[in-house]
Amino acid sequence: MDQIPQEHLKLFKTVSKAAKLCNQPVYVIGGYVRDYLLERKSSANFADIDFVTVGSGIKLAQQVAELLEIDRVNTFKKFGTAHLRFNSFDLEFVGARTESYREDSRKPAVEEGSLEDDQRRRDFTINALSFSLNEENFGELVDPFDGLKDLKAGLIRTPIDAAQTFSDDPLRMMRAIRFATELDFSIAPKTYAGILESADRISIISQERITEELNKILSAPIPSKGFVYLFNTGLLNHIIPELVNLHGVEIREGVGHKDNFWHTLQVLDNVAEVSDDLWLRWAALLHDIAKPPTKRFVRGIGWTFHGHDALGSKWVKKIFRRLSLPMDDRMRYVQKLVRLHLRPIALVDEEVTDSAIRRLIVESGEDLEDLMTLCRADITSRNDKKVRRFLKNFDLVEKKVHQVAEKDRLRNWQPPIDGKEIMQTLNLTEGPAVGKIKKAIEQAILDGKIPNEHDAAHEYMLQIKDEYLDHESS
Repeated sequence: MDQIPQEHLKLFKTVSKAAKLCNQPVYVIGGYVRDYLLERKSSANFADIDFVTVGSGIKLAQQVAELLEIDRVNTFKKFGTAHLRFNSFDLEFVGARTESYREDSRKPAVEEGSLEDDQRRRDFTINALSFSLNEENFGELVDPFDGLKDLKAGLIRTPIDAAQTFSDDPLRMMRAIRFATELDFSIAPKTYAGILESADRISIISQERITEELNKILSAPIPSKGFVYLFNTGLLNHIIPELVNLHGVEIREGVGHKDNFWHTLQVLDNVAEVSDDLWLRWAALLHDIAKPPTKRFVRGIGWTFHGHDALGSKWVKKIFRRLSLPMDDRMRYVQKLVRLHLRPIALVDEEVTDSAIRRLIVESGEDLEDLMTLCRADITSRNDKKVRRFLKNFDLVEKKVHQVAEKDRLRNWQPPIDGKEIMQTLNLTEGPAVGKIKKAIEQAILDGKIPNEHDAAHEYMLQIKDEYLDHESS
């Protein structure tokens, strides 16, 4: 504990004093110890500190609160735990315990136990590590399951039989994969075998808890690592079977297509290299999700996936709902990127008009940059020369898009004339004609017939009004 910040050390001394007053041993355990030993001092978990005591966690928390002059202690008598906040710390206190599970539930029967009993019930050896805060051996590492050895080896391993660990609490399978992904660790062979054996037990876990782990996997530096584990263990088939359906290559008349599962993971990693945005990463994960039902073989052309962008955009909603992801602007953002992800690639053709580019800019709106990031990430191939050629072409597309966007002032575009002005100028009441005139003005700007300026749009409105008003009255 030599490098522990003074603020933390002062807190630990206070907890130690409280434990002595309560006459019960106390230890720091779990993520704090793991991250300290990994030197992950910038981790968000470094302010979340778990204490385990051989005795009452609630009694100890109340004594700590008294010494720190904290009024509020949240207690959970059913679980023997207590929580309090102090400065930037979230502190949780629990009495050492043993747990046993029924086969159809992840809610354990809990009994008081020793420190080693408590460490035994932890999910992984690296999370069972603890520091003593007791006067006689303050700062000593307590490591009965060789967690430090596993930390140094970069290994995720359960303290007891893996099949039992995962059968008791199947969410631990997701946590094993999440930690392996976040820390760039491997999963020990017996622990991996336990996941294979228990994969179907994931069905008793709430979707919200599963999705919380999924989001952490997606947020990792190389998220594909987690999805490879999910795929190989069979867990992915229980969570996002649509992704599993992307796997495989069909060959007909000697012509095959790329394996869209592995392609998707490459796109995901490509995005992760340049963006931490969780929802952009979701868009990368789902961008080709509807390829299997749209796959067709056309003799002389090969394999096609026409319409997978539009269908995939529709699927995003049902997948988000099933995964208990937010059904709000974040979902609509992912839908938009999935729907538009082919459009910039199509602009590689030199004959593409400014009008097509303007429409893309307007449709993507404030998400244009993210769309271009996704499309650049979507350029994958085993042939490095081919990738370099496509990326070079895409550089030209990006340049062309930005030139048109700046020239025509289309970023976050709002038409220069709205419905209210149309009604006032033409003395109209609200109705179909107003919408049609407004649409015609927008189309004229996007087609390049008139500049994206108020006066030009106003003059154009006066030129075309009779056409729409005469049609309305006839």
